[in-house]
Amino acid sequence: MPRPPGQDSATAPALMLAQIISLQAGSAVAKEAYAIVGPTALAGMRLLFSAAILWTLVRPRLREITAVQWRAAISLGLVLAAMNLAYFQALNRLPIGVAATLELLGPLTLSIVLSRRLEHFAVALPALVGVLLLATPGAALPAAGLLLGGAAALCRAGYVVLSQRVGRLFPDWTGLTLALACGACVMTPITLVTDGGTVAAHPAVLATGLLVALLSSLIPYSLDMTVLRRIDVRAFGVLLALSPAVAAGVGFALLNEQLTVRQLCAMALIVLAGAWSVRRSARHVGPADRSAARPT
Repeated sequence: MPRPPGQDSATAPALMLAQIISLQAGSAVAKEAYAIVGPTALAGMRLLFSAAILWTLVRPRLREITAVQWRAAISLGLVLAAMNLAYFQALNRLPIGVAATLELLGPLTLSIVLSRRLEHFAVALPALVGVLLLATPGAALPAAGLLLGGAAALCRAGYVVLSQRVGRLFPDWTGLTLALACGACVMTPITLVTDGGTVAAHPAVLATGLLVALLSSLIPYSLDMTVLRRIDVRAFGVLLALSPAVAAGVGFALLNEQLTVRQLCAMALIVLAGAWSVRRSARHVGPADRSAARPT
């Protein structure tokens, strides 16, 4: 049944806000656990528990999956593994707000590249200034954290494209289930080698890993796929503009993370780029564009 006109544009921001809040709350829980267990272990538990829960609920019928569907799900799983590892390592070195800002650059850049209007490329200017404020000398941020944040941004862009493809190839949650299982198969051996002893010595951290899996993976990834079935990749990228602001608020409220004026200005510029693009998109997207964004 076709959705009423405007329903997608009204629902997508609410779903994205729920995704952002859940994801950043999970990041805060994970960062608090770094005093006990490393970021690699949290990334591994995040994927493993998410995959186990969703597999139990969905129970995918493997014999009915086509080769095209397998390739898409496996590709998404590999990107999920790389994105989790890069982001959690960046989170270990950067405030949550800064890490979320850097990761936002991936989807934002993707939305600019995919834009068909020259005016949308103006969005790149404030975003570029924001990145320079974060990365140039005097920013007081470790280079390793910035590089890992950049890697997470690249992975996040790939995740958006592949998540939309998987969501459209699979009518249910089988695709996401297979992707999470693939990512878990990659990350679990790495976790056992690097942090297996630490986890065994502190079994209570498994409960933290389960909570992180729910908040940072299962809920956000499910909401992402729901949104990407309703809107296009470019619109999705700019809807993430709220992520740094929410992340900074969560970091301050739960972890007492303090940001410098320079960092706040940089984040504001990048958020402004996303917000400006959303406003311009709302003026130009008509019913035909919304219909084209939906899967057939």
